[in-house]
Amino acid sequence: QVQLQESGPGLVKPSQTLPLTCTVSGDSLTTDLYYWGWIRQPPGKGLEWMGAMTFGGSVFYSPSLKSRTTISWHTSKKQFTLQLSSVTPENTAVYYCAATKDLMPRTRNEDDYWGQGTQVTVSS
Repeated sequence: QVQLQESGPGLVKPSQTLPLTCTVSGDSLTTDLYYWGWIRQPPGKGLEWMGAMTFGGSVFYSPSLKSRTTISWHTSKKQFTLQLSSVTPENTAVYYCAATKDLMPRTRNEDDYWGQGTQVTVSS
């Protein structure tokens, strides 16, 4: 069993950078088969894929967020991070980290692993 857990600030001010960390624990995955990434869900809306990377570190970003998003591994490869700069109240959402077989998952698939999500509110 693999567990993913998001951590980071629950409240961020507009124009600041949101930093989130995903900690991976449990059984090791066949890592080359999974993309490690971030998905968010604004209130009342559907899932929005933000970006993902391979275990080797190749990174793919949503075109609409690419200029403001950085996803990377920690050296240990037991954690990976999201940094979203210049946040606005529209970036208020539940943020999920996930290990998925599809690069851009539209839904949760049974072969994927998701964290429980962390609420982030952008407000002054």
